Amino acid sequence: MKLIIQIPCYNEEKTLPVALRELPRRLTGIDKIEWLIIDDGSQDNTVDVAKKHGVDHVVRFKKNKGLAEGFKAGIDACVSLGADIIVNTDADNQYHAGDIPKLIQPILDGKADIVIGARPIVQIKHFSIVKKLLQKLGSYVVRRFSSTDIPDAPSGFRAFSRDAALKLNVFNAYTYTLETIIQAGRKNMAITWVPVRVNEDLRPSRLVKSIPSYIKRSIVTIFRIFVVYEPFRFFIRIGGFLFLVGLIICARFLYYYFTGAGQGHIQSLILASILMLMGFQSILAAFIVDLMAVNRTLLEDIQYRLRKAGIKEEIRPRGSARR
Repeated sequence: MKLIIQIPCYNEEKTLPVALRELPRRLTGIDKIEWLIIDDGSQDNTVDVAKKHGVDHVVRFKKNKGLAEGFKAGIDACVSLGADIIVNTDADNQYHAGDIPKLIQPILDGKADIVIGARPIVQIKHFSIVKKLLQKLGSYVVRRFSSTDIPDAPSGFRAFSRDAALKLNVFNAYTYTLETIIQAGRKNMAITWVPVRVNEDLRPSRLVKSIPSYIKRSIVTIFRIFVVYEPFRFFIRIGGFLFLVGLIICARFLYYYFTGAGQGHIQSLILASILMLMGFQSILAAFIVDLMAVNRTLLEDIQYRLRKAGIKEEIRPRGSARR
């Protein structure tokens, strides 16, 4: 059983040594542990520091691409390197590395494909009240969309089985945390959570540059996730609302028309026609995007099968006979 711990990094030469010193090299139930960092276009000595402190693998970007791209690249690299379990953590030592055994245990027991480390949000002193409320709101929305019970959806401290890693696709460029949970719920993966500890804050969050920016990006992210993963519900609700409003206005016009007071209300008829037409088009769009969602599901299944076949081919001993 091979475990790879991956750490996305961007200019982390000061905090990375602290995080690496806490990572384990031996764990019960694990035969081999390796460390991997994703250098997201760092302009400092992050890579040199990582190698100096024993990092086994480095994935490098020539320019900064963001957390989501770094996460995806790390997952792909870990799978290619033969990882049975992948643990994702942060370079700022936010998460307590001593909880990694607890994080991977449900996967070792065969009870989960993905495990999220849930932080004690209320007790974290360096989180503002607004940030705590946003974390709670975001987690609630994700629970509703994904049909899971994850209390800390934005947590980046999580473990994946190899099979789960092969099934994941991240479309959002801002963060992977919310989307991967929703995908897991939609794809009927076994996902659970464990309580984890956090360390003292070593530096300000780079993902949350300001509260207004965080609110804006969070709303856009959640809205986009809803449109991507619930396109039928999104368009059918818009179409139904527009059609109903148009129908009500049309009924009002007909009432005045048949009571002999229809003159002067022709604008209502025009507005009703426009709204009902827009509603009808949105309803048609709902069925079209639903078919596209089905097609995407089929493509993702094909992608998963190709990835799995590719991994088996990579680990096949040289000179072995093909069946």
